[in-house]
Amino acid sequence: MIVVRLEVKPDRVNDFLKLVTFNASESRKEAGNLRFDVIRSVDNATLYRLYEVYRDDDAVRAHQATPHYAKWRAEIEDLLVTPRLSEKFTSVSPEPYS
Repeated sequence: MIVVRLEVKPDRVNDFLKLVTFNASESRKEAGNLRFDVIRSVDNATLYRLYEVYRDDDAVRAHQATPHYAKWRAEIEDLLVTPRLSEKFTSVSPEPYS
């Protein structure tokens, strides 16, 4: 699974929401995508996380080759205060998807 940290410029939140909801909805249609959540901090309306779960590394690579991901990559950095931070995790409980 992948967790992406995003701190959005306050004046660009609406643009961010359009881009992130498009990317998330298209990503959920991918055969190898098991989950794609967009979550926002309760205490800071400009702090978001993406929680993405893919069947395997091939599914991640397939995701990264899609047109919607290319659009995301091309547009996201201009909307952020700091560069996005992407971290990979594996499930401990429940056991990883197979």
